[in-house]
Amino acid sequence: MLCQQLHFAPLGDNPHQILDIGTGTGIWAIEMADQYPSATVLGVDLSPIQPEWVPPNVRFMVDDVESPWLHPNNYFDYIHSRHTVMAIKDWPKLFRRSLEHLRPGGWIELQEIYHYPISDNGKMKPDHPVAQYWALINEGLTNLGVDFHAASDDRLGNMMRDCGFINVSERVFHVPIGTWPKNKVLKTVGLYWRTILLDGIQAIALGPLTRGCKWTKEQVEVFLVSVRKAYHDNSCLMYMPLRIVYGQKPEHLY
Repeated sequence: MLCQQLHFAPLGDNPHQILDIGTGTGIWAIEMADQYPSATVLGVDLSPIQPEWVPPNVRFMVDDVESPWLHPNNYFDYIHSRHTVMAIKDWPKLFRRSLEHLRPGGWIELQEIYHYPISDNGKMKPDHPVAQYWALINEGLTNLGVDFHAASDDRLGNMMRDCGFINVSERVFHVPIGTWPKNKVLKTVGLYWRTILLDGIQAIALGPLTRGCKWTKEQVEVFLVSVRKAYHDNSCLMYMPLRIVYGQKPEHLY
């Protein structure tokens, strides 16, 4: 769906230092290390779930990017963040910190999905279980200080500009949920994305609903029964926007 691109920012042929925020299983970091053997790729995450056997130019560390960074200023050629929109509480702070630690001319790129489902034919009502699920996630995250809607519009790009980045560009892709698209590639993407959402349905919900909305774990489990079933409803033509935003640190900061 992304034309097999790992990034959209124009990095050139030989980036040296790459930071992957919210690296998760480390797949993106490993693929970037293979694509750019000149680079050292550092993947950071709160959870140590990355593999032990990785290319020699990859390393992982447990770190919270909203805490002070230990890296030198003007150090990274490229900072990448994906699927962190439900975790970051202070985007301007993250952008300012990234600006400090990028070398002049370096790039930051976000690849974030706006998780509230949109109906391509307008048939999904607010009481649809999938819509209810994400509305409750929004409520819980808001109570926990996270802006669920950060990737819903151009606010991430605007915050980048406000913090001093230049050449900010944005692209939006529609990620289908389920097998409703006629296009074979999009149908496969939709099946894959629905599987991911179903696999993570409990993990995504527990924090926002128990800590943010004060539900019990048992209440969450009962609610998820109807949500799992509703994800297989293709009649609403559900999709989620994937927003790619990237910007460059100026060669000279004034």
